[in-house]
Amino acid sequence: MQFGRYYEEFEVGAVYKHWPGKTVTEYDDHLFCLLTMNHHPLHLDVNYAEKTTQFKRNVVVGNYVYSLLLGMSVADVSGKAIANLEVESLRHVAPVFHGDTIYGESTVLDKVESKSKDDRGIVTVETRGLNQDGTLVCIYRRKVMVPKRSYGEARGGEQPGRPEPRS
Repeated sequence: MQFGRYYEEFEVGAVYKHWPGKTVTEYDDHLFCLLTMNHHPLHLDVNYAEKTTQFKRNVVVGNYVYSLLLGMSVADVSGKAIANLEVESLRHVAPVFHGDTIYGESTVLDKVESKSKDDRGIVTVETRGLNQDGTLVCIYRRKVMVPKRSYGEARGGEQPGRPEPRS
């Protein structure tokens, strides 16, 4: 199974459809909120959400949706990354609710060789999150520094640091 790509493997315009999707549970949402100390009742309090919000139910915290999409994209985009450099933009376009299933896809927008080191380059991707109905819920752009094949080969190839079995 491929895990990330070398710079040479990215093509501007390529679309990677990340698989599988993830059904968001109330537990996922609450755990993420509590771990990040986001105690907003919109995410945690059913009574509050039912009585005071336009959606009449809890909304999944946006940073979880972004984090989920980022994680989904690793195997296709940044699994070999040297560094995540920048998130250029992030928009939450529609709400996500408990029970929604999120699917992600990333499009390669640009790739530029590094000016200071010839063994790497910078790839810009746009990742889109869709729910089970195909509704766009989140979209973001990021820049990732990825190695060229020569960088990977000099550091152990496809699975650097993997130990060999002892006899």
